[in-house]
Amino acid sequence: METPKTYGWDHTPTLEEMLAYNTQFVEKKEYEQYATDKYPAKKLAVLTCMDTRLTTLLPAALGLKNGDAKIIKNAGGIITHPYGSVMHSLLISIYELGVEEILVVGHDDCGVQNLDGAHMLKTMQNRGIDARTIETICSTQCDLHRWMSGFHDVEKSVQKTVEAIRQHPLVPAGIQVYGVVMNPQTGRIRKV
Repeated sequence: METPKTYGWDHTPTLEEMLAYNTQFVEKKEYEQYATDKYPAKKLAVLTCMDTRLTTLLPAALGLKNGDAKIIKNAGGIITHPYGSVMHSLLISIYELGVEEILVVGHDDCGVQNLDGAHMLKTMQNRGIDARTIETICSTQCDLHRWMSGFHDVEKSVQKTVEAIRQHPLVPAGIQVYGVVMNPQTGRIRKV
């Protein structure tokens, strides 16, 4: 297996190190190999997880290059609200950027799978978030316990997300929506 490019860092880079790298990147015109425009060449949007294993592997496993698709990432590759940022991004992709197909990609060994909302809230308190703040949000804004919980079955999660997109009242007829699950080690993809 090819060793990932580390950009010379064997530690967590500081902002200053990343900016210095960026200066060299621009001066050497390394950006030219990524040249494209804002419209996805394959008229495709991909909704997937933010898992670090998918950053380079997912496009490679799907045969996508820079500029082929709009890639929208969040924890679990799920829709938590029908009018939240994920649907906002998908609708802009459809109406402003010409997307005609949407691919929802879940993956095995997802960090959101079996995530326990009660544990997350306890961890927040341990990190300094006041219990009263959590209680206030839970009573006035949303069910944090549910919102911070994950899913139990990746295939069912992908199916649920696919159906949420297909049935959304602002998604026009004719938009194709598919779901798959990927192995984050091999890149093998299976249909849901």
